[in-house]
Amino acid sequence: MSFRFIDLFAGIGGIRIAFEEFGGECVFTSEWDKFAQQTYEANHGEVPAGDITLVDVSEIPKFDLLLAGFPCQPFSHAGLKMGFEDTRGTLFFDIARIAKHHRPKAMVLENVKGLVGHDKGNTFREILRILEEELGYIVSFKVLNAKNFGVPQNRERIVIVATEPKIGPFVFPPFGPSDTSVGDILDPNREVEAKYTLSDKLWDSHIRRKEEHRKKGNGFGYSLFGPKSSYTSTISARYYKDGSEILIEQRNKNPRKLTPREAARLQGFPESFRIPVSDTQAYKQFGNSVAVPMFKYVAKTLAPMLGGSARRRPWRPISSKK
Repeated sequence: MSFRFIDLFAGIGGIRIAFEEFGGECVFTSEWDKFAQQTYEANHGEVPAGDITLVDVSEIPKFDLLLAGFPCQPFSHAGLKMGFEDTRGTLFFDIARIAKHHRPKAMVLENVKGLVGHDKGNTFREILRILEEELGYIVSFKVLNAKNFGVPQNRERIVIVATEPKIGPFVFPPFGPSDTSVGDILDPNREVEAKYTLSDKLWDSHIRRKEEHRKKGNGFGYSLFGPKSSYTSTISARYYKDGSEILIEQRNKNPRKLTPREAARLQGFPESFRIPVSDTQAYKQFGNSVAVPMFKYVAKTLAPMLGGSARRRPWRPISSKK
């Protein structure tokens, strides 16, 4: 038994990995970033369709489940928080457009925690209204933190699960804190290429900026972690710039950035996941992606409701379908 799903705003396919492991078959993907498309093809064997706003809904194959980590910048505390006034914010309506035409059994949507409180809650209420009143789904949602699902990262995201009444409501199963440590995702040899160690100039700049912020009474500045730290701060798409949110301490050396492979582990990607792009693009991609184990937690409960399995099958990258 299996179920068919589509992967929208797919990035590098983190949510896809989770649902494939529980019996799902992906029948359509969409991702506009050309570098993310390269990584997606290297691991999933296909090049995603581009701009979702240009996709004719009738050209999308029939499916049971819609997955979408729709753009979060319009609702992020790190952005301008313009919400639906930002063009990217209106991409939610493309999700609604596709769902209205195809009537999938369920949808799983992901966004930043800030979506809940954006515009005093009005943005989120409008999303719920569209899903429940206009489309007729039963909606469950919960703010989840990656650190509770086996990866050492403090990363809060809202997960929205919408189900058709005929399959019943989705109930988030209980979960508890998990024991994590940053050492779990670091290179086992503890020695990485010199290029990841901060130069004296960059490290001095980090120290100076943090002191300036301290004098102003705020907590901005670099964050330093070691192997015994329980978890890091949230990795973001800007990590490639200076690595300030997650620096790894080194003995008798300046701190260093995570390597791309360590960034992949921090997001819970399998060790076999291929990274065919530059370090800069890899950091952007993992920073924009999801914590995969968080969605395995959702998939384990939702997949059986769709005809899939509650038993996980380890994911492996596949060759191109060309």
